Amino acid sequence: MNDLSDLRITRRGVLKVGAVSATALAVPSVTTAQVSSSQPVQAPVISKLSFEVNGTLHSLDVDTRTTLLDALREHLHLTGTKKGCDHGQCGACTVIVDGQRINSCLSLAVMNEGAKISTIEGLGSKNALHPMQAAFIKHDGFQCGYCTPGQICSAVAVLDEIKQGIPSHVTADLTAQPQVTAEEIRERMSGNICRCGAYSNIVDAITDVAGRTA
Repeated sequence: MNDLSDLRITRRGVLKVGAVSATALAVPSVTTAQVSSSQPVQAPVISKLSFEVNGTLHSLDVDTRTTLLDALREHLHLTGTKKGCDHGQCGACTVIVDGQRINSCLSLAVMNEGAKISTIEGLGSKNALHPMQAAFIKHDGFQCGYCTPGQICSAVAVLDEIKQGIPSHVTADLTAQPQVTAEEIRERMSGNICRCGAYSNIVDAITDVAGRTA
């Protein structure tokens, strides 16, 4: 019979053994056969692309996996359009494509062949602000400003949607012309997240512009 009198099991020792065992189970072993049978990495597929951005025609050679957001920022250096969540959840990357607002992070660049695209840089300039840009400044519609380009592009499109008679989920009468109300604006702008919480001021800015353009 073995003498177990000198065997001391400490709590620290048990934890060490458990950690080593868990690590060994979590990391799969890679055999030489597995390495040798791996498939070669395929080269990216490059496609030619032409579209109009802020009134200027651009021709690009892009990886077919490139999003419109990355094409605008990395290829055309239009960095006003922001990359926020990169999952279509925050609206910071909103641009206007053929008159409709979209999340540019969810659209591949090659899907927009021949499109007319407007970004925040194309709405106005430092010396000639778009009315919506001026209203955001007037009503303090931003704090950190990161979401503001997407907010402004979306706001411009919202007023155009209402003008076209396109209803929203809160439009009571689908056969009547939608009105520019706080409820309508909040519903239509709900896809644009402001982490600073400037929502009430954003509504004021959009309402101001709507009153001047009605």
